[in-house]
Amino acid sequence: MKKLIYFLAAFIILNTSFFSTKTQAQWVQTNLSYSGVVYSLAAVGTNIFAATHGGGVYLSSNNGNNWIVVNNGLTNQDVPSLAVSGANILAGTAGGGVFLSTNNGGNWTEVNNGLTSQYVTSFAVSGANIFAGTLGGGVFLSTNNGTSWTAVINGLTNTNVRALAISGTNIFAGTDGGVFLSANNGTIWAAVNNGLLTTQYIYSLAVSGNNIFAGTNGNGVFLSSNNGANWTAVNNGLTNLNAWSLAVSGTNIFAGTYGGGIFFSTNSGTNWLRKNQGFGTNIPTAFMSLLITNGYIYAGTMNQSVWRRLYSEAIGIQIISTETPSAYSISQNYPNPFNPTTNIKFNVAKKGDVKIIVFDMMGREIETLVNDKLQPGTYETPFDGSMLNSGVYFYKITAGNFSETKKMTLIK
Repeated sequence: MKKLIYFLAAFIILNTSFFSTKTQAQWVQTNLSYSGVVYSLAAVGTNIFAATHGGGVYLSSNNGNNWIVVNNGLTNQDVPSLAVSGANILAGTAGGGVFLSTNNGGNWTEVNNGLTSQYVTSFAVSGANIFAGTLGGGVFLSTNNGTSWTAVINGLTNTNVRALAISGTNIFAGTDGGVFLSANNGTIWAAVNNGLLTTQYIYSLAVSGNNIFAGTNGNGVFLSSNNGANWTAVNNGLTNLNAWSLAVSGTNIFAGTYGGGIFFSTNSGTNWLRKNQGFGTNIPTAFMSLLITNGYIYAGTMNQSVWRRLYSEAIGIQIISTETPSAYSISQNYPNPFNPTTNIKFNVAKKGDVKIIVFDMMGREIETLVNDKLQPGTYETPFDGSMLNSGVYFYKITAGNFSETKKMTLIK
């Protein structure tokens, strides 16, 4: 009898662990009860802040398991932007200017001296310099934690600034009239839009090494590797071109869209993979903000709170084993039939390019699951069919001279 009790206890523990792990292997909605727009996310150590439309600022100190409202002194609670400067956090509001907290949101103080335009959409921080982008007023600079602000708009011919980013000594401003660059702390700005002529509305900016990414409203993502002198559209696999938010960690980049979910690229946007596992058919309308911190990636949405996913899992392919297989192969997906997600395991025998695509009965490509240079080993990648109809689909691996195709069945 004791053995049976021990067995059942172990079974319960193991299965609890299993379900916990599976929960982290996809997007999971956090316990933020606010159901409006989450404009911006920021982190100070292990504290995560969520800025909302009309609900002020929320704080979680346990990765989104619990949230509390931290609005004491925040007289304007429509907060489009957040920034972290050392241990301080700044909140940019829609019409009330900037508020500063030095105690993790416990109290907020208005810091608007010299800030003549008080609809603050974005921030960028470089050492002691804090830049604030505004709607209609261009860019403002503070060198004293917001105690005073100075307009820095010479050459900034479009003053609707929706995004800011810093690369070394260069500051980029994404506006309703393209991208502008300043190499001298905003003293002088110059338009840098060669190749961006197909779009003018820049909703997001991100920096990865020497690469600058610009997310647009309707034309996808553009890349510049020469400080904005030239831009190239990098949209292969990005099936939704409303790139409202971007987040970068090393060479990995995520794009949150309006109407298409979240996409991921490991090769500077040359190829994108959809990362919507866990949303099912109820994908949030828009992803307003993305944040990578504390081992997770967080997504602030329109009307569906904040979601999170383990970063190590979200970046895609999972390495099952680093032992070198004797040959290339791809396994039958499991489960099969599936609804709506399944997993595909494959072996890589030599270092090189590996591509796995999913296509339908008509031979039309549905999604690229893998398109990367991989080391020898055994890997696994998920596939989410929540946006597809029931039916038979195929997946094909191509690696060197090897290729193989298998069939899978989606039943809803």
